[in-house]
Amino acid sequence: MSKLPPALQRVPLPIIGAPLFIISNPKLVIAQCIAGVVGSMPALNARPASQLDEWLAEITETLAAWDRDHPEQKAAPFAINQIVHKSNDRLEHDMQVCAKYKVPIVITSLGARTDVNDAVHSWGGVVLHDIINNFFAKKAIEKGADGLIAVAAGAGGHAGVKSPFALVQEIREWFDGPLALSGSIATGDAVLASLAMGADFAYIGSAFIATDEARAAEAYKQCIVESNSDDIVYSNLFTGVHGNYLKPSIRAAGMDPDNLPESDPSAMNFGGGEGSKPKAWKEIWGCGQGIGAVKAVLPAAELVARLQREMQAARQRLGVQA
Repeated sequence: MSKLPPALQRVPLPIIGAPLFIISNPKLVIAQCIAGVVGSMPALNARPASQLDEWLAEITETLAAWDRDHPEQKAAPFAINQIVHKSNDRLEHDMQVCAKYKVPIVITSLGARTDVNDAVHSWGGVVLHDIINNFFAKKAIEKGADGLIAVAAGAGGHAGVKSPFALVQEIREWFDGPLALSGSIATGDAVLASLAMGADFAYIGSAFIATDEARAAEAYKQCIVESNSDDIVYSNLFTGVHGNYLKPSIRAAGMDPDNLPESDPSAMNFGGGEGSKPKAWKEIWGCGQGIGAVKAVLPAAELVARLQREMQAARQRLGVQA
């Protein structure tokens, strides 16, 4: 049994909604938390930077009001994603805003930093760091992260290449703290499989893009509904870091998704788009391989309810108690 800090002990369902660049917003985060899963968003989604204060006020006040009115069904905690790479010149400002609202969970990406972890711990928050292999997992814990997000093969956006079976097994040989698994998870069966492998949470992103609350173009949402794993391509062209993207969006940008050139990893550009290159996330749509399970655009609460029903059905088939 993993050792979970208090914030993660009060998550009704073992699911964390992944922070979706551009797409996640307070409306989606609130809907996820009220539905019983951790809702999250990147701090960088708030533009200009001053908007982050407004958004965190909205999230914290709305969830507090929900908890007062529904003491028997309190919301799950929320998380803010911080890009700790040196290219993020907003990090100091955004961390100060997170401190003001005592954000319960901070998800760090693209680098592990002791000073960031210490800052989160100073207000009682929990740090989860996303990693793509066991080496980076150990580095993250050495630098003070409380838990890990194992980004396995098939995950949307910047993803690794490791099998989830290998990645979770290797991490669990030495780490008994909070562990979430990411990679092609879009059904309740897959959530239950994540737990069976040794993860504490399933980390789900792409399925939440096709929800009413998500701030994604309708064409993006419909593309997810109409696509499956054959429509995903793995490339480092758009940001300098390998990630999974929807082939139809690449074709729409006038490129051949089956014949993409390699990018120079030293020229990382997480906002996407250099010169005439299409912009990652805005024009080139990130997405994971699990989208074959997404059949319609739904309210976030209905997606979570489907996942919960499927989990229960899977338990019954296997004779596993909740």
